[in-house]
Amino acid sequence: MPKRKHKFAAKKTIVDGIVFPSKKEARRYSELKLLERAGKIKHLRRQVPYKIVIATRYVADFVYVDCFDGAEIVEDVKGYKTPEYLRKKKLMAAQHGITIREC
Repeated sequence: MPKRKHKFAAKKTIVDGIVFPSKKEARRYSELKLLERAGKIKHLRRQVPYKIVIATRYVADFVYVDCFDGAEIVEDVKGYKTPEYLRKKKLMAAQHGITIREC
């Protein structure tokens, strides 16, 4: 049986023993790790779940603290913005006051 292609043509990529769903997300992880080592950000976490009240949830690709201003950054790596993602992005802003940074 042939392997199925990802619906957005993303290719799984492994970095630091972690399997990422796309090359783009793996590349961003590597960039964030460098920023963390340089002291520009701290407390980098992956796949952080957020409960959204209307029986759904959003899982952030990355969450970290910017050392310059102490702001917590919620980041998502997107090659294609699905209607579901756009809805969850609006809900995160409305319910949590969180603006998702996209890469």
